[in-house]
Amino acid sequence: MNPRTVVITAALLATLSSSAGAGSLPDRKDVPVELKWRLEDIYPNERAFEGDLKALKGRMGEVERFKGRLSSSPEVLAECLKLKDQLAITMGKLYAYGVMRSHEDTSDPKRQALADRVSSLSTELETLCSFIVPEITQMDPKRLSEFMEHPSLKDHRFFLSEIARKRAHVLSPREEELLAMAGDALETPDQAFSMLTNADMTFSPITDEKGNLTEMSEERYYRFVRSKDRRVRKEAYDSLYDAYGRFTNTLGATFGGMLKGSLFLAKARKYPSVLAMALDDDAIPEEVYHNLVRTVESRLEPLHRYVKFRAKALKLQRIEPYDLHVPLADEPKTDIPWQEAKALVLEALKPLGDEYVRIAREGMEKGWIDVMENKGKRGGAYSWGSYGTHPYILMNYNGTLNDVFTLAHEMGHSMHTYYSNLNQPYPTSDYSIFVAEVASTFNEMLLLDHLIKNAKDPNEKRYLINYQLDQIRSTLYRQTMFASFEREVHRRHAEGEPVTPKELKELWEKLNGDYHGEAFHVDSKLLMEWARIPHFYSPFYVFQYATGISAAISLSSAVLSGDPSARDRYLEMLKKGGSKHPIELLKEAGVDMSSPKPIEDAIRLFDRRLKELEEMDAR
Repeated sequence: MNPRTVVITAALLATLSSSAGAGSLPDRKDVPVELKWRLEDIYPNERAFEGDLKALKGRMGEVERFKGRLSSSPEVLAECLKLKDQLAITMGKLYAYGVMRSHEDTSDPKRQALADRVSSLSTELETLCSFIVPEITQMDPKRLSEFMEHPSLKDHRFFLSEIARKRAHVLSPREEELLAMAGDALETPDQAFSMLTNADMTFSPITDEKGNLTEMSEERYYRFVRSKDRRVRKEAYDSLYDAYGRFTNTLGATFGGMLKGSLFLAKARKYPSVLAMALDDDAIPEEVYHNLVRTVESRLEPLHRYVKFRAKALKLQRIEPYDLHVPLADEPKTDIPWQEAKALVLEALKPLGDEYVRIAREGMEKGWIDVMENKGKRGGAYSWGSYGTHPYILMNYNGTLNDVFTLAHEMGHSMHTYYSNLNQPYPTSDYSIFVAEVASTFNEMLLLDHLIKNAKDPNEKRYLINYQLDQIRSTLYRQTMFASFEREVHRRHAEGEPVTPKELKELWEKLNGDYHGEAFHVDSKLLMEWARIPHFYSPFYVFQYATGISAAISLSSAVLSGDPSARDRYLEMLKKGGSKHPIELLKEAGVDMSSPKPIEDAIRLFDRRLKELEEMDAR
């Protein structure tokens, strides 16, 4: 089926944008088909969906006939894994279709029921297949090695080698059962944090730029803290951190519960530390983590200089925490038509070659993207899909420059998925978050480079340079500061040192002072910021944002230099999917994350862009 080519006029986009701005969103049925994704490419109608659902239910039980037999022969093991893959591929299609349908209108009970059905079926399938990994783990190591060399298990070789690699951390069946039983209890700190911060915590209202009393929330905070009106920024900041301050002891308890649960799991699984356990899933050496923190903390001078520059630009003696986010120039254009956004991104992606651009264009024009807001639609943006179908992108496009960057970012994810699915068998098609953020941020770097080079006036160039500086500041410097905090807190807890809100505040104060320099005021309210970072409840996760932007800058710089081999190596990395450990994939693409170089490349770009701003202001 050939989907209709997207054709949308600037007038239509202006109408849609103005409606959204006025708070009047269209119903889903009124969104032009040209602006909707084509889920019909997964299932042409609900009858086809129901047919696949019924067929899957009928086949799921077949996997149980392999219980207790996986070590009998490589052919039996291969047959079982092949069946599991077939079931998982079908489940992936059903799950993606059902959940994406629900995201089109979250207020529609019928759509939500569809999502609930596929979610329940997915859990049922996981339960039925849960015997496979433990049974393989219990195989004689020599026998498993011999099995892995059998031709019938070629596509599963990496999967099996990973099971063998992690064998030392898999416990006896009874111990694994006990850990599974403890799972819900270990999730309690995260759940309590989420309920407190999302449901129970309230924020004092603030007075907006027009003098209207306005409700405050975590989501609205990010808009208010970018306001040109410093009073509004400060009121939003005070409202947010006063609320967290009222729950200091409770948040200290949930944080402490996370530390205890993480250490318990690490010890139970025979890891030397929580850090080792967190990194082991993707075989990331601990030196990669330490190298990141060490390299960034040895190169804080450019960040100190930027904070001083920001204070001077805002005519302030020093920067308060709520002054870090306000743009230093006016956004050049806020009503970018959808057609223009696509053209901008495609032009920026040209260094990746004709094929990449052609596929990306087809994706933009042939039903990969759900473009605009409508009543009940899920907020934000993401790239998703399933094996055997093209990727999908959910957006809520409103014509801002940030929306254009979102398009470039999500297209990076989708192209990664496209290339991986096209070139890898199902068992090695899924890739790690460690490399996922590289592909998306890489595209943002290409777009920024293109826009800065083609800026129409000094204000536009200043805005774009400031945008990139803040991106590197918040993703490289800030996430590394978080990583340093996590490492020290988990170390102290493991060694029996006190980790109460008092110690957490003291550490947060020191890190913020060290990172931002003397032009930054670390006030008492900021000392509660550690308490509002949800990622801390997934220990040692955030460092991947810092490594991701470092790798993306290093790789994109090589491609932009015109070196065709750099482009070919990068595209080859996308095609390799999850066939190797992420560190190996990046190294083959040309970046070694255990060395300081990619991080220094990112800091050099930050320094170069800052000098450009300084020179612009000196004229």
